[in-house]
Amino acid sequence: MVSAARAVGLLLGVMADAMVGESVRGRADATLTQAARAVQRRVPADHPVAGAVHVGAVAGAAVLAGAAVERVGRTRPLLNAVTTAAGTWAVLGGARLATDGTALARQLETGDVRATRQTLAHWDPRCSDDLDAVALARASVEAVAHNSSDTVVAPLLWGAVAGVPGLLGSRAVGVVRRTSGERPDRRRSSAASAHLDTVVNLLPTRLAAALTVAGAPVVGGSARAAWQAWRRDTVLHPHPNSGRVVAAYAGALEVRLGGRTAYPDGVRELPVLGDGRNPDAGHVTRAVELSRVVGWLAGVTSAVVALRPRLRRRRRG
Repeated sequence: MVSAARAVGLLLGVMADAMVGESVRGRADATLTQAARAVQRRVPADHPVAGAVHVGAVAGAAVLAGAAVERVGRTRPLLNAVTTAAGTWAVLGGARLATDGTALARQLETGDVRATRQTLAHWDPRCSDDLDAVALARASVEAVAHNSSDTVVAPLLWGAVAGVPGLLGSRAVGVVRRTSGERPDRRRSSAASAHLDTVVNLLPTRLAAALTVAGAPVVGGSARAAWQAWRRDTVLHPHPNSGRVVAAYAGALEVRLGGRTAYPDGVRELPVLGDGRNPDAGHVTRAVELSRVVGWLAGVTSAVVALRPRLRRRRRG
């Protein structure tokens, strides 16, 4: 019964995120961000051990809180479904992704480059002060792709595998990674959170890329081009996760992404992903639509993964 309740809770949480969205304050992401910054202020500024303490304290507390909630509902299927739904809604970023992505598309369409830079700066770590309209459109599509994996697919997959502890723990790792990058004086101490974030997202990024391929035709994109870009263009990417979803989005929307990118810690020469035209505001809008499709597909996939133990027991019976 636990697996069935978990599957139902995940689907209800996805629907709640789509319908309720950001209209209610106090969601887990904001709480985790406050906790991460509070812990960060109490550890040494630039020491490798500080990073381990930082991510261990925040992520560990999130997992323990989730385990306590999961334990209460273990023998009560209805309560388990409700708590899983609440946890899913609390950590999912699909509604926020759609809101910010739509704002970026609207600002680009009206030519408001300054507002686009400000919106992107709150959402993506790259340096955006010198980006023109084309570069901002590229960065916006990449930000949508990254966040569809990090804030939607990853929590749902870990929620399917580990319930509420997986939901809260996966988001806590992402939040710690983001807050660690806010301080240039903490480059060494952020290494622990970066490594853990890489491990946590190994499977979710690949699932997100696969779901992007599957969902591309729904928004008028090319599943074949998404598959080809994912398999072909990520070979030279320096990060084991980042390029996968972005390449799939590039192929699906038939645009070119990647390339030279400036971050606060330096300029990186990343491989070009996709072989289409340069993106514009319309492609940002389509990327947001694709992220919604990926989110619903991820919800169904997570429910199926959650039900696997129950289906396995039935086959044995």
